[in-house]
Amino acid sequence: MSTDWTPSLWKNTFDVMLEEELDYNDSWVFQFNYSLQEDLSTAERKRGWKIYCGCAFGQFRCDTCSKTWPSARVVVLFHYRLRSDRGTVIMRPFGQACRRCKGDFEMPGFSAEEVEEVLFKLFSKIRKNCYGEEEEQDSDSCSSEKVWTKPHESSLCEACSQGICCEED
Repeated sequence: MSTDWTPSLWKNTFDVMLEEELDYNDSWVFQFNYSLQEDLSTAERKRGWKIYCGCAFGQFRCDTCSKTWPSARVVVLFHYRLRSDRGTVIMRPFGQACRRCKGDFEMPGFSAEEVEEVLFKLFSKIRKNCYGEEEEQDSDSCSSEKVWTKPHESSLCEACSQGICCEED
């Protein structure tokens, strides 16, 4: 698993899965916005935007001291909408800070399998909320089926700082 944030892995996997997961003739684009927020304004809701927030297993590397660490609580936030046969997905991954350096939030790296798992859940939400299909599996917002083995350090979590972490109270 890479410790480097690789936007092309997400975009390319989305493009490959698109043909298999959405059997419609609409065109979809996948973009990134690193300041995306969980809340939608009334105007955004009226324009058809919806949210999916999930947790994924990722790997981090500190740019300062090169320490690496895994996390099963990497929050990934998506805004998506379908309008006039054109779909848009906007993604934001949330970072974590190094326990040793306590500096900036580092961006996560993901395995190809983890990216596919997260995008499969996103496509399930898109099919339900944009095309009226039944959801294939339970994929609640900001939930994960991972087994937590270490305590979550909310002071080092960017998602916690914004109140949207998948840490269960």
